[in-house]
Amino acid sequence: QVQIVESGGGLVQPGGSLRLSCAASGFTLHYYAIGWFRQAPGKEREGVSCITSSDDSTNYADSVKGRFTISRDNAKNTVYLQMNSLKPEDTAVYYCATAGICGTTWYREYEYDYWGQGTQVTVSS
Repeated sequence: QVQIVESGGGLVQPGGSLRLSCAASGFTLHYYAIGWFRQAPGKEREGVSCITSSDDSTNYADSVKGRFTISRDNAKNTVYLQMNSLKPEDTAVYYCATAGICGTTWYREYEYDYWGQGTQVTVSS
């Protein structure tokens, strides 16, 4: 059974850090590009970052560049999203999903196939 599970969310103060994990079972993440998305209350889901399967090249939304880092650990079949200098506007449910590549439209939901259930990130003092 193919399954993707996000974890690592929680409550953090502004300026703090969290590391989200995207773990897979039933298939190998290494063969897929992996994207992270987020959805805040009342807003559409937006692309945050994507990492390719071929050379681990990365893409980031402008809103998170310089603060978030996506990476993968193939031995653990896991992709991470390290989030630093968190802001209240980063509050959202974060999802990871699989794709064939991180193309020019990596930030569009339709590029992705399998999705996790999401993990809540709340940035508040």
